[in-house]
Amino acid sequence: MVTTFEHGGGVRSVAVPIPDNPLGHTLVYVVATDRGPVLVDTGWDDPASWDTLVAGLAGCGTAAEEVYGVVITHHHPDHHGLSARVREVSGAWVAMHAADTAVVRRTREARPERWFTYMHAKLAAAGAPEEHLAPLRTPRTLPGLSPALPDREIVPGELLDLPGRRLRAIWTPGHTPGHVCLHLEEEHPDRRLPGNGRLFSGDHLLPRITPHIGLYEDPEDATVTDPLGDYLDSLERIGRLAPAEVLPAHQHAFTDAPGRVRELLAHHEERLAGLLTLLAEPLTPWQLAERMEWNRPWAEIPYGSRNIAVSEAESHLRRLVKQGRAEPVAGSEPVAYVAV
Repeated sequence: MVTTFEHGGGVRSVAVPIPDNPLGHTLVYVVATDRGPVLVDTGWDDPASWDTLVAGLAGCGTAAEEVYGVVITHHHPDHHGLSARVREVSGAWVAMHAADTAVVRRTREARPERWFTYMHAKLAAAGAPEEHLAPLRTPRTLPGLSPALPDREIVPGELLDLPGRRLRAIWTPGHTPGHVCLHLEEEHPDRRLPGNGRLFSGDHLLPRITPHIGLYEDPEDATVTDPLGDYLDSLERIGRLAPAEVLPAHQHAFTDAPGRVRELLAHHEERLAGLLTLLAEPLTPWQLAERMEWNRPWAEIPYGSRNIAVSEAESHLRRLVKQGRAEPVAGSEPVAYVAV
């Protein structure tokens, strides 16, 4: 069964399934323009997902062949996966922020063994045990290594090419280095709602879950980034924008963006404070991840999700170090951190 939603004012959405993922689906938004529909994200590259998108577009009164453009909020495969297929059947342009386009380009050019070598070194430095490192010594083919290379750049602050509409890009790094939200600067169809237009928020602002904030993975770049700091700054910008309604990529549309921003800022401050308590003793990033609160006990977290958890622990450590609230222990190997 294909699920579509009518949001009014020439905006609809299609719930495109994500295979074997608890998120369930990505909401692909279909925005009517004077030149044909423009999609905000496309969904996962899977035959069943493609069939759902095609059927959903038909339910919205259009077709994949009629798509004029594709605007990608960020490079993750549940958002960008089907972009190549849409472009192939329609000739549509595909737009993405330059920072995420750089990630796509690296992904397309990288050999699988390079990625496995990098991840092995990274996780070893984080203190991962031997049983976790061993599988990384056997490179294998990874899915999603040939995502579509975008042909247009999303420039923060500029209006996108949606004839007859006003859609402005807002750079919101954190979840990825080039994540963007998209502000539809038009009066909300429900004029009773207070606020400024509508916001396609991607994964930046979700109604009931917090997006993953890990490290920006780049085997060729040794720059010490601060993704959590980027995310918190981006959240505050969206809070000040105060859209009347948020149209996220997962779950459901919601109002009171400033209230949700306050909740997320408080959540991360509480989490940082909790980590400082854990860091009363020196801990490696792996040990910290083992002790952090997740949506299930550490013993039940699958292999791939543990990599994500360690990356999130490291992003929080970097924020604490930058704030002067934690520091690495001199001479520790792998490096451990302690509260100061």
